[in-house]
This record gives sequence, C-alpha cells and structure tokens, in this order.
Amino acid sequence: MPTMTNYNPDVLSCLANLSSDEVFTPPALANQMLDLLPQELWQDPNARFLDPCCKSGVFLREIARRLDKGLESRIPDRQERINHIMTRQVFGIAITELTGLMSRRSLYCSKTANGKYSVVTAFDTPEGNICYRRIEHTWQDGRCVYCGANQENYSRGPELETHAYEFIHTDHPEEIFNMKFDVIIGNPPYQLSDRGGRGSSAIPIYNRFVIQAKKLQPRFLVMIIPSRWFSGGKGLDDFRKEMLNDNRIHRLVDYIDSTEIFPGVDIAGGVCYFLWERDYRGSCIIENINRGRSDVTIRQLNEFDTFVRDGISVKIIKKILAKERSYLVETVSVRQPFGLDSKVRPQQKGDLTLVWSGGKGPFPSISVPTGKHMIPKWKVLISKTTYDHAGQPDKEGKRRIFSRIELLPPNWICSESYLIVGSYETRDEAENMITYLKTKFCRFLVSTVVFTQNISRDSFVFVPNLPMDVMWTDEKLYQHYGLTEEEIAFIESRIRPMELADE
Repeated sequence: MPTMTNYNPDVLSCLANLSSDEVFTPPALANQMLDLLPQELWQDPNARFLDPCCKSGVFLREIARRLDKGLESRIPDRQERINHIMTRQVFGIAITELTGLMSRRSLYCSKTANGKYSVVTAFDTPEGNICYRRIEHTWQDGRCVYCGANQENYSRGPELETHAYEFIHTDHPEEIFNMKFDVIIGNPPYQLSDRGGRGSSAIPIYNRFVIQAKKLQPRFLVMIIPSRWFSGGKGLDDFRKEMLNDNRIHRLVDYIDSTEIFPGVDIAGGVCYFLWERDYRGSCIIENINRGRSDVTIRQLNEFDTFVRDGISVKIIKKILAKERSYLVETVSVRQPFGLDSKVRPQQKGDLTLVWSGGKGPFPSISVPTGKHMIPKWKVLISKTTYDHAGQPDKEGKRRIFSRIELLPPNWICSESYLIVGSYETRDEAENMITYLKTKFCRFLVSTVVFTQNISRDSFVFVPNLPMDVMWTDEKLYQHYGLTEEEIAFIESRIRPMELADE
C-alpha cells in the first residue's frame, strides 16, 4: 500500500496555472502560510482544517504531512493515524470537478478516496472529504446575487464550467460539512471576467471567500489574495474598510511582485497572505517583501483610509500629514473633467480644441456639459493610466508612475482618457505644477496608493496641494518636509527619473 512518504513535494510545483484568475499554489508558499499557525495544532487530534477552494490539494497534503508527524506519539499505528487524519481532520471544497480529482490524488494518492491505491482504508465514497458539486448562479436583474457574475456570460449549459463556487454561493456555508473548523486556509479564485474583459471590467471574488470564511468563525483563517484591495479595486471599498478595521488580523505578508512567489504569474499590484485570529485583538505584524528585501513593522492597519505597504513610506507620509492640511485629491478632476466620455471625437468645426487618446481637433463649447470654469484657464493634463506595465516596478524595482503630462492652454479640453490636475490663471503656475508632478517626491507619494495601472483623483490623497508660485524641486521638497537621508534614499531607490522634457 502506498504510504504518505511516497509524495513528491515537487510535483505540484510543475503545474501550469488554470489562468491568472485561478492560480495554483506552489508547495513552498503553502508551507510559508502554514508556518503562521501555532505549532501545537499539529499535535491536536481534534483540530479540523478546511480548504474551501481546492485546486491542486497542496494545502490539504501539507497539512496531512504535518499532522502525520505531529500525531505520531498520540496515534502510533500509521494506518490508524492516516485514517484518522483523512476522515476526521482534513476537508476540502474543490472549485471544479477536475481540481477535485487532482486534490484527491494529492491527498489520498488516488483520484478516488476509496480506490485501490488510496492511502485511506476508511472511506466508503469516492469523494472522501473533498467534495465538488456543480452549482448554478442565482440570477437577479442579469447578475448573480452571490458573486455578481454577468448572466449573459455565465449562464451556461452542462458542458461548461459555471464558475459558481459552492463556498460563496450559499447563505449557510456551515451546512456544507455541518461542523466547526479550527483552521480555514486557501488560495481562492481572484476574479471573474465581465463582458469578456479583464482588469477594470473584471469582478473580484476573492473578497467574497474571505468574508464567507469569517462567517464560519474558525480559530484561524489564512488566505492569499491580490494586494490591490489595499487601495482601489472594482467593488472593493467595503471590503477594504472591513479589513483595515479588523484588529483580528495578526500577520500580513505582502509581496509587491507576485512572481517572487508565483513564478511566471504577474498579478497587478502584487499579492499578500494574512493570518486572522478569532481570539486576537491588537496591532498587525506587517512584512513587506520587495526583490528579496524584507521590511517588518508593527502597526494598526487602519492608520490611514488606504493601506500603505512599508514602514518608511509611513514615516514620510506622517511627516507630511503633520505639516499640511490640503492635498491634491481636493483639486484633481473627476473621471470626466469636462463630462465627455472616451468615445467623444473632435468635430468638423468648434471654438475649442479637444484632446483625446488619438490626437486632437476642434470641438464646440456648446457641447461641453461640465468643467466650463476650467476652459479659459491654463490646465495640466495627465493620463489615467500609469507608464508602468500593470503598475509594476521595472527590473530595477523602480516606477515612473505618470506617462503623459501636458500643458493645456485656454480653450483646450480633454476626454475622459485624462485627468486635469489643476487649472490656473497663468502659464507659469501651470508649468510649475508640471515640474512638481515630475518630482520623485510627488510620484513616490502617488505610488504608495497606486498598485495597478489606473490613476484616479484618489491617487493624490497624500500629495500636498502646494502653492504654484514656486517651482518645486526634489531638493526643496526633501528639505521642506525634513526627510532623513534614509527616507530620501528610499524614494530615490523606488522612483525613476523623469526629465522635464519627458512626454
């Protein structure tokens, strides 16, 4: 009979990911996450573990490994010990029929729990404790009431996956196994494509797995999810507020570059995993990892309305907050500065000049619905997308942030492809704003809250709204806010130069 020692820990490292939305967890990462849990759990024959989003079964396999070793003195007979672990302690919910088979193969050494080659001799069913049921979405007004999926895209026949994951498509997740769990751990699906798109047209669903898991009130919850919830993300405002104000999150490990733990998988904004403890109340131990460099701080997650990843950035921001009361978030335009969407094009005739993503041309002022007070002024335009690929640092770990920064003369306007940072009576003031935006100081502050390729007015929440009768340089700004050599070096190490002549 095969034994637990026949597992090859490298096999699951070789799996190709289902997609960038459903990412397999490497065994090394699974063990890093398990290391957050108290070691005494592995000696407890009554502790129960659940992975509510099984793909390869790696979490269940590594949990079983640890229990097999930890319970050796409590249950000396190996077969009896394995039967006990598999039938009473380790449970999973697969996200597809295929991943159910994979997970059983990883855990039981057989795609069926009661098969000839299974390491378990106590199961009567082929599923064992890893279940999969095809679930249909519950449609209301064209959307699933549980996950928000678009009915047009996900109302499918039996031959296709519905992506209606059982754990989050129920009001009573406790009824799936009818038991309490000490630990819930997993790597949930990240998003559902909406209208055939990705990015801004994709619906995040990892947050729903976290919320549902908390409802079960396990002693410990460990999950790895995209870090974009820190600041932004479609439909994540309530989730961010709930997470930042939850003082039961004891540990948070954040990777700026997802490829450091998911080789070959580029997830915009990076990824993080966390330890939530039901009976803990206090500060969070935060570890930010970037290109192998680790920065550890102990602080409250909710010290700002958005989460700032590393301790040095926090120190810099606090110096600014102590000195300033006004920030550019108050003056940067809304999504459509002049009420014109991205489909608007120049006309044959017009008294204004319209700048759009394909160029510029005449446009009639009578057709401009909003922002008319800015029309006669000098304006500073920036692109709504960052220069950086998916908002990620380059090979040197640096970002540029802004792509297009342009001076708009009076009677020039733009479509919603751009934001207006400020409007001024004089050209000198507008040009000083351009100089300010190109400083590493300004772009660094934006980078602390921009983790994807999208820039909005909220991206300027920490950027001081300084008088533009002064030409601000990095040297003046560093001195003005009393930054230390360490803080200056940190900014310089994170932000690429941007010459004044750059476009």
